[in-house]
Amino acid sequence: MTLATFTPPRAPAAGTRDTPKVNLLKAEFGDGYTQASANGINSVRRVLSLTWELLTPTQASTITSFFVTQGGYTPFYYTPSNESTALKWTCETWDDERGQSGLRKVTATFVQSFSLLT
Repeated sequence: MTLATFTPPRAPAAGTRDTPKVNLLKAEFGDGYTQASANGINSVRRVLSLTWELLTPTQASTITSFFVTQGGYTPFYYTPSNESTALKWTCETWDDERGQSGLRKVTATFVQSFSLLT
């Protein structure tokens, strides 16, 4: 199975947030001492919060239809702004806001995928 590449009709608005999600194994002891270690080899996963503003209905539909097709679980390739390498992501949550004059705003959260699918 070849993974799709997400190419939105417009670049996301400024202010994309890139927040790591760290997965640790922790043991807390009664005297206040804590011991922690990485939970697996991919214990730091990137989470992108993206927004596309002032979209036409067709542009918004193109973006949201892609997310629906991926179903929230199928990874896809996407290259974040100011980066040169596409990474694998999944998108389980997105929002399509209808504004004035028929313009739309789409927000989405991408979670880095370490799936073996290519």
